[in-house]
Amino acid sequence: MMENNIDTFEQSIAERIKHLRAQGNLTLEQLATASGVSRAMISRIERGEASPTAALLARICAALGLSLSGFFAEDREIVSPLVKRQDQPTWRDPDTGYVRRAVSPPYVGSDVDIVEVNFPAHAKVSFPPHAASRGMTQYVWLLEGSIEMTTGAGVYLMEAGDCLFMPVGDGHTFHNPTDTPARYAVVLDHRKR
Repeated sequence: MMENNIDTFEQSIAERIKHLRAQGNLTLEQLATASGVSRAMISRIERGEASPTAALLARICAALGLSLSGFFAEDREIVSPLVKRQDQPTWRDPDTGYVRRAVSPPYVGSDVDIVEVNFPAHAKVSFPPHAASRGMTQYVWLLEGSIEMTTGAGVYLMEAGDCLFMPVGDGHTFHNPTDTPARYAVVLDHRKR
């Protein structure tokens, strides 16, 4: 079931970015400037010729004023406080193979998103500092395994059960230095302080 869900979202990324860019009346050049992602790369993604990495997609989403959870949520008017596991959008990062599941129900009036990530052994993802995300914060709660988190405040080796608070816009790196996968939850508050 998860593979079909991943395939569905992989196919919709191009249309979703193009739709959101048009909805915001942004040209490719404007989105490129706001996100720090090249115009050529955004064009390739929109045409379905390239699949964005997690870092690139996060930068594009921030420039569109969305979290990754908001990006993957379908546009709909009906709001439900419950989202069943099988209906939670999942996405696989083509670069690292990590699988991201949007756990929290979309469009319920909350500024908080909850995400579950299955992070492969030896995977590493860096999110550079980005002005559009400044003021947003997140908690990373490690559920299984070990990860090394690098933030503006330092480097933290996390073990199962540990929780780290950090600003989103300052940039950070997730790294699993071990031979076993890790699983963690991210609680993202996208209100800008």
